[in-house]
Amino acid sequence: MAREVQIVIDCADPARLATFWASALHYELQPPPEGFDSWQAALASWGVPESEWNKASAVVDPSGAGPRVFFQQVPEPKRSKNRVHLDIRVGGGPETAAPERQGRVDAEAERLRSEGGTVLRVVEERGERWVVMGDPEANEFCVT
Repeated sequence: MAREVQIVIDCADPARLATFWASALHYELQPPPEGFDSWQAALASWGVPESEWNKASAVVDPSGAGPRVFFQQVPEPKRSKNRVHLDIRVGGGPETAAPERQGRVDAEAERLRSEGGTVLRVVEERGERWVVMGDPEANEFCVT
C-alpha cells in the first residue's frame, strides 16, 4: 500500500511561500482547525505567542488528490541549489503540439513571475522547452 506523503520546504517566511505555492499549484491555504475562523484565532487560543505565528504554514490540494506542502521556518538561509525540486507540468503531453506546449509553459512562467517568482533560465533540448524558476526565496522549480 502506498504511503501518504507531505512535501516540506524550509524557508524564512512560511506565510509568503505558502501564498506563492498555493497560486503556483492551484492549491489553497490549509484551513484552520474546526471551531476556529482563522489560524490566528486558533494560535491565540492555544497560547502561541504572536511572534511565532509565522513559524509554519501549509497548502493543500482542494480536491484532496495531491500532497500537502508544509513550509517551516528555519534560521539558516538557503545556500546552494536544491537537491530536489518540483516540476509544474502545464504544457501537455506528447499529443499536444510543440508550439502549444511552449505557449502554455511560457504563459505559466509569466504568471508565476508576476506572483513573485523569478525566471532563472529557459532550457530547450530535444524539441522540448521548460523554464527553470525560483520561488520568492530562490528555491528552484521547473515549469514544463
